[in-house]
Amino acid sequence: MKPVAIFRHSPTEGPGYFGAHLEARGIPYRIIAIDADDAIPVTLEAYSGLVFMGGPMSVNDDLPWIQPVLSLIRQAGRDDVPMLGHCLGGQLIAKALGGVVSKNPTKEIGWGRITIEGNDVARHWFGDITGFESFHWHGETFSLPPGATKIMASRYCDNQGYAIGKHLGMQCHVEMTERLIDTWLDVGQDEIGQSAGPAVQQPAQMRSEMARKVADLHVVAGRLYDRWLEGLKR
Repeated sequence: MKPVAIFRHSPTEGPGYFGAHLEARGIPYRIIAIDADDAIPVTLEAYSGLVFMGGPMSVNDDLPWIQPVLSLIRQAGRDDVPMLGHCLGGQLIAKALGGVVSKNPTKEIGWGRITIEGNDVARHWFGDITGFESFHWHGETFSLPPGATKIMASRYCDNQGYAIGKHLGMQCHVEMTERLIDTWLDVGQDEIGQSAGPAVQQPAQMRSEMARKVADLHVVAGRLYDRWLEGLKR
């Protein structure tokens, strides 16, 4: 089977639980470390699917890799190569396919409740799950690209997730592990200190009951990832 391409935009925002999930199912993957100047593929022939992780930058920044990635996403949309986006990754897919990425009314940093929409597309991805506690770290949000169906929302960010056929874009971080959270809290101390709002938590709050919350999140993430894996190019 061709590997899944995982695009890493920051050294601290790797695949997390998604990588472990692939390994447990014997699915090969290759990390394309944009943060380490790895070359961006110009064709999709070598990959069964594309996955885009998070990052501290904006998709609207003038960075040399953004336009090539947007072009690759459009190519994957035309060729029906499954795409999966986490936070920045969800924003990249949304922008490439015709959505708009802009400032969210408030930052979301920490744990927050996600509500699942009551439509058939959401049920396809989530089954009987109606809500869950996810991890968040973002200040921007996406609009739904043409043809997308909204499948998730939160109190402080209306568009938390969308699906277009085999493609899934998320604003929240379902890929989190305890190690990833600890790393983000270490490198993100200044941002937390400079942020305020009803959806910004302090490190002690984010670490409270972390093991249980991460384990519960993995159940939901596993459901989403397994559904996404069904669409891979074999």
